[in-house]
Amino acid sequence: MNRTAHTALLIAALIAASVIAAAPAHARLLGQRREAAALPEGARIERDIAYGPHAKQRFDVYLPAAARDAPILLMVHGGGWRIGDKGNPGLAGAKAAYWLSRGWVFVATNYRLLPDADPLEQARDVAAALAAVQRSAPRWGADPARVVLMGHSAGAHLVALVGASPALWTPAGALRPRGAVSLDSAAMNVPEMMEKPRLPKLYRDAFGNDRAFWTAASPYHRITGEALPMLIVCSTRRPDSCPQGSALQDRAAALGVPMQVLPENLSHAEVNRDLGKPSPYTAQVAAYIDGLLR
Repeated sequence: MNRTAHTALLIAALIAASVIAAAPAHARLLGQRREAAALPEGARIERDIAYGPHAKQRFDVYLPAAARDAPILLMVHGGGWRIGDKGNPGLAGAKAAYWLSRGWVFVATNYRLLPDADPLEQARDVAAALAAVQRSAPRWGADPARVVLMGHSAGAHLVALVGASPALWTPAGALRPRGAVSLDSAAMNVPEMMEKPRLPKLYRDAFGNDRAFWTAASPYHRITGEALPMLIVCSTRRPDSCPQGSALQDRAAALGVPMQVLPENLSHAEVNRDLGKPSPYTAQVAAYIDGLLR
């Protein structure tokens, strides 16, 4: 091969590599455009609002046009306590579009991840994000006293842990939320979960071997009579999610705290992704949330 042909091949290879490298960024930008296009007319997004010094202590807020005393839905992502982000596909899109169309403010928050923070510290991050959202609410035309927590997977565990008693939200300086929606967690009773045979590695990585920590990070064990009312959505396709949710419901009932379990024939991912899309599932969750405000 002569030098000219070799040079041409090298240039072509470099161009191809640059196109491949740019593809993920282009896809993210396209996804953001589609997300924004799906929102009601006049809506806007404020991104990466800090509630702490760590790079992960940030949230995005989705604002309807001309909000006035709007309630707030604060969403916490999943990811096995180690990965995930407020920009995950399926996290905000349909939910933000649906609740903004009903006059709500929607917030999607990040939190520190393993190994920087264990699940109990992550719950403290969620409480700190809650307090920051409530402080900012008047600026957005929102009502700091009408906040509902929601989380999926690991995030479902975290909102259940925060909602189990004032022990986490009060030190953060937060007002009491109206309630919580837990989307498919199998970690409501952490000690029981950790004793399961063939335990997935992600749980051992998150909760370790310290039984005292298992109890401290367990919504079932931390719950008090001052816990938040909660809707516990569970996938009937998973063996542990609905039994764990029902056990927490029974424990809460003994303390006089109203909780409701909503079994759904959806996958773990669909429980999160399909919420906000037109369906009886969305209607049931929305009706429950509306009831928390009355």
